Amino acid sequence: MGFIESKTGMNAEPVKLFVHEVGQGKPVIFISGWPLSHEMWEYQFNVLPKHGIRCIGYDRRGFGKSDKPWNGYDYDTLAADLKSVIDSLNLDDVILVGFSMGGGEVVRYLSKYGSSKVSKVVLISTVLPYMLKTDDNPDGVPQDLFDGFVKEIEDDRPKFLAGFARDFYGNGFLNNAVSDELLQWHGMLALQGSGRATTQCIRSFSATDFRNEISLLDIPVLIIHGEDDKTVPVDVSSERTSQMLPGAEYIVYESAPHGLFVTHKERLNENLIQFINQEVVTISNPYTDISS
Repeated sequence: MGFIESKTGMNAEPVKLFVHEVGQGKPVIFISGWPLSHEMWEYQFNVLPKHGIRCIGYDRRGFGKSDKPWNGYDYDTLAADLKSVIDSLNLDDVILVGFSMGGGEVVRYLSKYGSSKVSKVVLISTVLPYMLKTDDNPDGVPQDLFDGFVKEIEDDRPKFLAGFARDFYGNGFLNNAVSDELLQWHGMLALQGSGRATTQCIRSFSATDFRNEISLLDIPVLIIHGEDDKTVPVDVSSERTSQMLPGAEYIVYESAPHGLFVTHKERLNENLIQFINQEVVTISNPYTDISS
């Protein structure tokens, strides 16, 4: 447990990233979703080390205990931060688990740096392949909605995040999937981030198009998403990603919200343990012939 430095450009100031590790065995890096920190993975880090898995989490720049610079929230920089974690810990044969926004870091890392140090990938409730509604992506989310999120955060970030958390876990008037106390915990983690990082990451995960990068993945992939995800609807995200990666294992959790790492933690842990510990069959790029 401690800090590593990430320097992403010739004139860039080094950014300190907080890294937490628990367990021994196969190294797995867990990349958090917006606007949380590595602590969102508590229910995975409490279980997976019992199964020979070394769990590694780090706080994205701008969030948790990591430095909070003014700039550097684009995916090229965030992927370079992930590379700094892998390099600083001297990891090989590592497995990457990306949740929501974190799926973008996984794909951008692999498209820029290749898979020589990565053996498998898990994409959970991710924003892939492209969130924004455009002429060539008509099923995406309108720009006005993201602009509204930014305005609400700039006006009253705690209030926005409290409402966002309820949808995140699927809490409603007639159904409380998680306790009020857990929602408060979520809010506490989210408010550790800076306001600047919170809004700039919205710009990044909403407007970054990964469609031409996904088909470059040449290692085993597990895709997991919740059927009732209101934050990142499955039809415009993982359903499309799975079509771009027909060799991937694709699992949809019935009635699950975005925050299934809590609401469906037992099932998620089982799926992760099985996928992480199963032997890799050596293949030559199973997705080479799949167009984006």
